[in-house]
Amino acid sequence: MSPSWISQPLDQVEPSHAGLKASNIEPTRSCLSHRSNRFWVILCTVLLALGAALGVGLGVGLTRGPKTSTVGSAPAPPNSTTSGDGYFWQPSAGATWQIVLSSALNDTSPNVTVYDIDLFDNPASTISQLHAMNRSVICYFSAGSFEDFRPDTSQFQASDYAKPLDGWPGEYWLNTKSSNVRRIMTERLQLASSKGCDGVDPDNVDGYSFNTGFDLTQADAIDYLTFLTTGAHGLSMSIGLKNAAEIVNKTTVDMMQWAVNEQCLEYQECDVFRSFIGVGKPVFHIEYPSSAPAISASLKEGICGDHSVQGFSTILKDMSLDNWLDAC
Repeated sequence: MSPSWISQPLDQVEPSHAGLKASNIEPTRSCLSHRSNRFWVILCTVLLALGAALGVGLGVGLTRGPKTSTVGSAPAPPNSTTSGDGYFWQPSAGATWQIVLSSALNDTSPNVTVYDIDLFDNPASTISQLHAMNRSVICYFSAGSFEDFRPDTSQFQASDYAKPLDGWPGEYWLNTKSSNVRRIMTERLQLASSKGCDGVDPDNVDGYSFNTGFDLTQADAIDYLTFLTTGAHGLSMSIGLKNAAEIVNKTTVDMMQWAVNEQCLEYQECDVFRSFIGVGKPVFHIEYPSSAPAISASLKEGICGDHSVQGFSTILKDMSLDNWLDAC
């Protein structure tokens, strides 16, 4: 910026004055004393400094995103998209992936682009390591159930959870309409952001299909997902829909960046999730063959070659979701 009131350089004096000899110029007394001249020089210097500082401040304010955490702050990642809340990662349909939830990740050998790992079990250093390998990281947590082994269990109130999840000891359905539950989930999103997660995988959002002990509806589930999506996007993280085939519609497909589906072939609901593929968003799909990890070629071909999963990111896993992986 060149303010108009900066003095003209000496080499730009008008030619008519430049040709005059000093002897022909009658000295004139300035109306400003030496002290006054010094005052104006100091004033101009101060104004220049203030102008520069204001310009920097405005530049920072205009370019800084809404993400409050400085952890993992970096230019927008590849395949990113934006909303009113800032940028967030958008993986492409067909992205390769691995999911490990049985323990902290201890094997990064699978050559895939996306890792889905447990939010609580894995430290920020693991996520940084995966980023250094050019991997994107989805952080898993249960958004719809109370798990008695999580470090934040003391924050839940007795009224927040009710019926147990069949087959999962120590796990109980949450009242996703509870303000306290939502406060805790906001803190989980903040934890994911602080660790550098690119996105989150909130599980058990389909309580409307089960005997939870609460009167949860599909509309409640969409409202809860909207709450979680707003929170994730506000922290520059993406978010996916976990199972919940009954609420796959334009609203959920538009606001979420992928779907994670378990056993859509077994339950004959894969076609429902094709809406994500249709808009270029991945369906991270898992099937759990009973013989895993022993998978015959014919069994694998039957799963991977099924027309209803074409374009899906399909993998075969053991129900324990350990390191073992057989990808289509």
